[in-house]
Amino acid sequence: MARFHELTVTEVHKTIRDAVVVTLKPVNGGDFDFIQGQYLTFRQDFDGTEVRRSYSICSGKDDGTLQVGIKKVEGGAFSTWANDALVAGMTLEAMEPMGSFHTPIAPNVGKNYLGFAGGSGITPVLSILKTVLGREPQSTFTLVYANRGVNTIMFREELEDLKNQYMQRLTVIHVLESDAQDIDLFTGRIDGEKCKALFANWIDIESIDTSFICGPEPMMLAIAGALKEHGLNDDQIKFELFASAQPGRLTRKAGSADLGSQAKSTEATITMDGSARSFTMDKDQTILDAALENALDAPYACKAGVCSTCKCKVLEGEVEMIANHALEDYEVRRGYVLSCQSFPVSDRVVVDYDQ
Repeated sequence: MARFHELTVTEVHKTIRDAVVVTLKPVNGGDFDFIQGQYLTFRQDFDGTEVRRSYSICSGKDDGTLQVGIKKVEGGAFSTWANDALVAGMTLEAMEPMGSFHTPIAPNVGKNYLGFAGGSGITPVLSILKTVLGREPQSTFTLVYANRGVNTIMFREELEDLKNQYMQRLTVIHVLESDAQDIDLFTGRIDGEKCKALFANWIDIESIDTSFICGPEPMMLAIAGALKEHGLNDDQIKFELFASAQPGRLTRKAGSADLGSQAKSTEATITMDGSARSFTMDKDQTILDAALENALDAPYACKAGVCSTCKCKVLEGEVEMIANHALEDYEVRRGYVLSCQSFPVSDRVVVDYDQ
């Protein structure tokens, strides 16, 4: 079961004007041996209100450090505090690393990777990129990185250093929205047409084994569409979507549950940390909200269906999951749901957070 553990902040440094890289060290407890591309979920109290936010690990497996990148978001309590007030010596609380935005490392196999990142979406892609180049000596990585301008490029110097270190294996293409570049193709926004032009002139798409995409949702959908048009299948395309890209909880489908002709409550049993708790809940509540209301410390972060922190397994009964940006199809087939997006449909439902 996911629980929060204390981490000491050992360093905070600016990568651009409105983003910081935070270096962390576990104080005691917790397994923070991350997989490249995973994220940490933090919690912090602001004037009596608990705020939870997830940030991707940006360090590679061989860096010897645990680091996250945090870009300031307008109106964002945690990101603003982290950029303006967080200093070395302070303590943060975080869950152990989570996330499935990665593929297994194969040291003896040469593969060709393609990464697309927009803005702060570079953080998990950077972790993957560094780990792949360090642990798969026969593999190559092409990164297409979109930003507004040169001064908004996170990890610009680090990417240049990596290019020099892996000259024959790493290619970095910067696409800037506002700053003109020598090649017109590298100016503007990344959309389907720009992808097609990149595939025609700069990227051998037929040689790509796996593609990673992290950034604003419209950009990611356009890129994924272009990749599929050029021969990649769903298994070859990995997404990472953050809650900041989501408008919030989706509206429940009209007519999905005819509450007028059936009971409006459900008998729920939730297993967590090896013990089960039963209670009655309304069918217009999510499983997560009902668990929290009944004093269960259920894990969650974004409450928008994008981070998978609240994943649980339905053992009995039926629920309706109205949004899913985190679980793979095979996980859903096995009965896993995002409890923050799942409403009970049957009159009895049994879920397990421990599986």
